[in-house]
Amino acid sequence: MSKPSIPVVQLSKMEAGRECDVFALLSEKEMLATKDGKPYIRVNFRDAIREIRFPIWSDTQIYEDCKLSWEVGEFYKLRAIYRVTKYGPHLDIHKLRPVVDADKLEGFDPAQCRPSSRFAPESMYDEILALAKTHCGKGKLYQLVVQVFKKNREAILDTAAARNHHHVFFGGLLEHTLMVTKTAVFLADMYLTNYPELRTRLSKPLVVTGAILHDIGKIRELRYDVVTAHHTTEGDMIGHAVLGRDFVRDFGHEVELEPEIQMQLEHIVISHQRFADWGAPKPPMSLEALLVAHADSCDAMFGTYCRVIEKDDMSGKITSRKNILGYALFKKDGK
Repeated sequence: MSKPSIPVVQLSKMEAGRECDVFALLSEKEMLATKDGKPYIRVNFRDAIREIRFPIWSDTQIYEDCKLSWEVGEFYKLRAIYRVTKYGPHLDIHKLRPVVDADKLEGFDPAQCRPSSRFAPESMYDEILALAKTHCGKGKLYQLVVQVFKKNREAILDTAAARNHHHVFFGGLLEHTLMVTKTAVFLADMYLTNYPELRTRLSKPLVVTGAILHDIGKIRELRYDVVTAHHTTEGDMIGHAVLGRDFVRDFGHEVELEPEIQMQLEHIVISHQRFADWGAPKPPMSLEALLVAHADSCDAMFGTYCRVIEKDDMSGKITSRKNILGYALFKKDGK
């Protein structure tokens, strides 16, 4: 009787106790030792959804191979059993090798092994420009958005929105920007419809332009390699709010934006984080800046909640408190 074939599944869909073949990215590898001096290597394998961080002990057969051959940033095919222990999730690895071209026939796709937006970046890019065309008017604010996007297309398509909290994936900046812009359109329409007297004091084109460009400085603040997002030197030393203001100032001069409008748009960009300890040089001081700041905060927190719930491996309906928020969340479905 022939042996049953080993199924190929996604890392995020492995079930406890079942041996499977999976494709995964080695995103961390660190040489460590216990308090008693016993050496081990902490590794982290991941796909687009799940990360599994666990030790490779020095008395196991794969320790030397891990120490000498496993490379961070490489994709691997693993035969392993997924287990949930009192110390967290773990992989019992039976076989491991680097991915080869033939693995594509079994479903290997790098995009499934690294975090990426669920939406096609090109589609989000086009949708944001369509929103700008619809809501920013036909004047210089629209020209400004088009110039910024066209001259920075590749960086905008790839950049993450953050390192740790929300939209930490390829295309994350676009996804976050799109959701913030849609929310800002909704907020502006709601207030202008219900408070018509605001039409001389609240500029919808300025709200939408500010929403689209509020995080544009992140294309210079962040870089996303195969493994993770990290800060550039100017990202660490200057920050995306001020870098974004520089984009608005430079391209505003290029399209000859009116000085008063440019100042208001620069204010939206530098104040969108609201508080000094969050990185904002100024708090929101205009109605437009207020709407953009809250649209941004809503989507950032929503993305953070989703990230905590998706990464949690606790059984039951409540997540672990050991997460980037520092408190437990309700998962609802209990998975």
